[in-house]
Parts: sequence; C-alpha cells; structure tokens
Amino acid sequence: MKSLPKIELHHHIEGAAPPAFVRALAKQKNMDISGIFDERGGYHYDGFLQFLDVYEAATAPLSTPRDYADLVTAVLEEAAEHGVVYLESFLSPDFCGGRDVGAWKEYLHAMQDAANAAEAQGITLRGIVTCIRHFGPEAAIETARCAQETAGDWVVGFGMGGDENAGHPRDFAYAFDMAREAGLSLTSHAGEWRGPQEIRDTLTHLKVARIGHGVRAIEDAALVEHLAETGVVLEVCPGSNVALGVYRDFASHPIARLREAGVKVTISTDDPPFFHTTMTREYEELARAFGWDEGDFSDLNKVALNAAFCDENTRARIAKKLEPSDV
Repeated sequence: MKSLPKIELHHHIEGAAPPAFVRALAKQKNMDISGIFDERGGYHYDGFLQFLDVYEAATAPLSTPRDYADLVTAVLEEAAEHGVVYLESFLSPDFCGGRDVGAWKEYLHAMQDAANAAEAQGITLRGIVTCIRHFGPEAAIETARCAQETAGDWVVGFGMGGDENAGHPRDFAYAFDMAREAGLSLTSHAGEWRGPQEIRDTLTHLKVARIGHGVRAIEDAALVEHLAETGVVLEVCPGSNVALGVYRDFASHPIARLREAGVKVTISTDDPPFFHTTMTREYEELARAFGWDEGDFSDLNKVALNAAFCDENTRARIAKKLEPSDV
C-alpha cells in the first residue's frame, strides 16, 4: 500500500506538523507548549473541542514565513514517503499574518517556494485558502479577501474548517460568494459533527463542489441519493473520524456504504499526526475492513483526481503518475 501513488484532497497544513518539528521550533523560540504533548511526544487532547485548542496552540511557534516554508518541506517529505503524488492542503491566513493581505502574501510566497522545491520528490502541492468557522463571518470575509488577492494556478480553492457547531452556513455565504467571483473552487467541512441537514444547508447556501467529511449523509437516504445524482464529492477522512469518536472503528465507518450507493468519495488523513495516521495506514485499514484491493484504490484515486481543484495541465501530469507503469 505504501508504494501505491495516492491523491489527497482534505489536509490541514498546520495539522500535519510533526510534533517533533513543533517542539523544536518552540524550543528555539523559548516557548513552553509542553502541555499539548503526551508522554510519548505525540499531541494530547480529549475530544474535538480540546483538539481545536491543541491545534491552535501547536500553531503558536509558527510565526514567520520561514517557519511555514520549513513546515511545508517537512510535511511534503512525510506525505511523499507514503506515496502521495498530489496534495491539496488547507491554508489559513488567520495563522499566516492575521488575515492581513500583505503579510499573507509573504507567507504564501514562502510556502509556494518550498512546494516548488519539493516537486523533485514527486509530490505536487496546491493550496485551498480556508476560513475558520468559529472565528466568525467577519473574519471569514477577511480571509476571503486574502483568497481573492492570491487566486491563481497555485491557490486553487476556498474552504471552511473549524467548529461545525458555530453558526449556520448562511452566515458565511458572502465570503464564499467573494471566493467564487475570484474563480476559486469551493469546499466546506460539513456532516462530521452535525447531521445530514448541515450538509444540505452547506450545499444550499455555500454552493460547494466538495464537502469535507460529509459522512453523516449516510443517515438520510434521500440525501445520499442527491449526492450520487449531483456528483458532489466527499473528502472522507476515516482515521480522523475514528480517532475523534464519530465512528467506533473502520469497519463501522460508512465510506463503503456511501461508495456502493454511488456517492463520489475520496480518502484523506485530515491532520495525520494528531490522529496517528498516514495515507498508507488509511489504505491498509480500509483494505482490512472492506476487502478493497489495488483496483478499488485506483478507482478512488481517479475520483480524487477528477475532483481536484488544479488546472487541467496539472491534472494531466498527475494522471500519468497514476498509470500502472509508473507504480
């Protein structure tokens, strides 16, 4: 499974920061963030809300464009080791310059330079500017402005993460309209903690092409049918859902049932070190739970490639890496 070429569409750049990287950076800056780690050196949290707190605390040492360049290098090295050939990662101006457009451009330039250097390892990165739901609608508009100013072949999308229980999707419609007008493709987290209606509301008010997680759709047969008919793509992160207690284990996860119903599903790690996962582990656990083989994963990668927000030249280049002769 490790050697199979893989596409990942749901991934947070700070959430992929190796704990050792964050500890070393904190030590360098004389910052004490020891409380966010367990005795083995991994991230420690209890439940989703504390996970968000620990996530934000882990970003504290990341305070300069150079820090983010180094982070991108470390994250892409890890992802490439597990066969990822194309990665879309959520990038938050909230953490990169406080949503100031000028500062955001400096951070983005540094991250893009690091990503370009990593192309030699065979991995391509594209960015999705992401607002944080529990920071509120006004902050989302500022984030959308950052997205507007940097939209292009590298910043290819706009999305929303954070606490799904904060506010209503309609509160963020203006920010998504701004991003749409800038030509960006759209995605949003929904249907992880709230039920099927949250997915419906997100599709109605934000008009996204992809849904982050979306797994609670399985509770509404009509919604599952709608997703299958309209081709909305779900960015599914099984290991994340299991680690956070949305589902008991991989065997009880609905990804296979959604796929069998004709819904377009993809596989991602979300925040890999927080959930003790990698793309290799995701594949291995899904193979164990549902009997999926290389053919299944090849089909899932084709779905992901077609759903990717990149330009057509990049899509064609990545498609060649998925061909059997390149495995």
